[in-house]
Amino acid sequence: MDNPQQPIPHNETERLAALRRYNILDSLPEDAFDDATRLVSYICSVPIAHISFIDENRQWFKSEIGIGVSEVPREITFCRYTLMESEMLEIPDTHANETFKDDPNVTGGFKVRFYAGVPLTTPDGYNIGTLCVVDHVTKKLDESQRNALNIVAKHVINQLELRTKNNELNAQKKIAERAVLAKDSFLANMSHEIRTPLNAIIGFTDLLAQTKLDIIQRDYIDSVQIAGENLLLIVNDILDLSKIESGNLAIDDQPFDLKKTLKHIYDLLKVKVPENVEFNLFLDADMPEIVIGDQGRLNQILVNLTGNALKFTQEGDVTVSVKKVEETDEHYLLRFSVKDTGIGIKEAKLKTIFDRFTQAEQSTTRRFGGTGLGLNIVKQLVELHNSEIKVKSREGRGSEFFFTLAYKKASDIEIVPESFTGSNLGKLKILLCEDNVLNQKLVKSVIYNFGFELDIAENGEAGIELLSSNEYDLILMDLQMPVKDGYQTTQYIRDEMKLTIPIIAMTAHSLVGEQELCYNMGMDAYVPKPFKQAALLETIKTVLNKEHKQLPKRKIDLSLVTEMACGDTDFVHEMVHLFTAKIPNEITLINEAYKTKDTESVRKLAHNMKSSFDIFLLSDLSDCVAVIEEEAKKGNFTVKTREKMSILNCEIIEVVKVLKEL
Repeated sequence: MDNPQQPIPHNETERLAALRRYNILDSLPEDAFDDATRLVSYICSVPIAHISFIDENRQWFKSEIGIGVSEVPREITFCRYTLMESEMLEIPDTHANETFKDDPNVTGGFKVRFYAGVPLTTPDGYNIGTLCVVDHVTKKLDESQRNALNIVAKHVINQLELRTKNNELNAQKKIAERAVLAKDSFLANMSHEIRTPLNAIIGFTDLLAQTKLDIIQRDYIDSVQIAGENLLLIVNDILDLSKIESGNLAIDDQPFDLKKTLKHIYDLLKVKVPENVEFNLFLDADMPEIVIGDQGRLNQILVNLTGNALKFTQEGDVTVSVKKVEETDEHYLLRFSVKDTGIGIKEAKLKTIFDRFTQAEQSTTRRFGGTGLGLNIVKQLVELHNSEIKVKSREGRGSEFFFTLAYKKASDIEIVPESFTGSNLGKLKILLCEDNVLNQKLVKSVIYNFGFELDIAENGEAGIELLSSNEYDLILMDLQMPVKDGYQTTQYIRDEMKLTIPIIAMTAHSLVGEQELCYNMGMDAYVPKPFKQAALLETIKTVLNKEHKQLPKRKIDLSLVTEMACGDTDFVHEMVHLFTAKIPNEITLINEAYKTKDTESVRKLAHNMKSSFDIFLLSDLSDCVAVIEEEAKKGNFTVKTREKMSILNCEIIEVVKVLKEL
């Protein structure tokens, strides 16, 4: 060539930086780019077309027709000249062009006779590549063809921008997912650390309250119980928030005595009433006694609202009223109201009063305390009942919070009073697996009160040894223990020892999805700490009942697969078949790789499985393998990896089983 000097753009350093921002070099083929190449080849009627990007040393082809190689050295390309232009470079006849007539790809090679190239220009003005058409004969593009090439070149840049934005969004999504996992882990750990000592405080206080006490001692014990319950409410607020966010908080409809529940709430809160405040409970004369609904959630709503009213009212009155507003053959519609003459709420704050971590004034938190979570949770609990909570208030004049709830009618249902006697169960022998000494002592006292025998193991390994040499009627299993935790111990009992002995999970590690996980791991029931004695006894009775059944099996959401199928049921069946055939094999492979500490194989397998889980909307398993993949990338497995592998192995058995039954 007459001019061997390499043409270099004046902004080469910035141009290369702009190119690298897109992370396009050496990427896999993509339909959007291949379609664009085919389109310009057709429009210009040429045998050769390509989309390429040029770095320091080479021209790399993202998509090409008629070339057959993935890259060529930069110094022999026509496109290095196109990079210097702001518009299309067109050479109708290379034989008549002084720059190119002696080029090896003109005299031989690709035998280029016609060339047209459009620079691929980024939004900030850097030419990072080219869109080109080439022919072996002379040619001149018409105006429509030139316009088409320019439009497609802009489309390629738009595609790059979109691709980059998607990559950024995926990166942000991964960061958000990791943040959610971190938040859940924090909540779980916080829950465990707070609930463990709280369990002992509340439990021993309950036991002490059952002994003979004088008036002063009784007053002190009552105060400690109230303080413990208040602390538990705060912890439960935070955990309920997590459950509500994940959609795992459901309404549990059971028959209950409505009047007794309301009087219990009144009795519980009247000890908080300030000296100059009158506390009233007004119940409709024809209000039903027994209804079917969620007693616990009603308790939570009214305790929160009434507790607030009493906290913010220094004089006047606080009134809880319940009125029947409608009755059908199947339902009662009841209006609940909590009204006070307290500090009230500014009109400007009424719209945000139900927001999370919000109180009417900053000074309110300092003066009265509170997390700012109560009203937000109340709002969401009312909405779970398909209703809406409203508020009327005037600053300095008081507030009224009111809502309506529909309860099913209960016919001929008798509510059995709580009982702490376990005599009708006989002389049960129970094994407790628990590492906390205070909790061991507490459970021992409670179980002896029930009239049962108890053996204690400080970890899962010790529990298995006791189980191997003794006969037990059931096991109380803490989940967080050293040596062998509750999950691993249960798995060993079920899979290795082949025992069907009832196992009740007892844990302060109470978080979203854990109850379902306990059932899937082979446990029969779940009692969160701090536990009530009556609730524990009822759970023991339930698991010893021969007709007792575990939670319903996992439900699989096929909505995404169905949407992809566009009405083709065979496609859905094929996808299910592929999943059930492929995933168990991959689980085997990832277990083998994990045992041999082959981090690269674990990373690849976890990454591949994630897309399969996402298709079937198995978000919990997708999160599991995401953590496993992240740990494998670091090149070192931790306790977290082991935990997620354990969950994955357990859950996938149920998933495959359910899919095969579809």
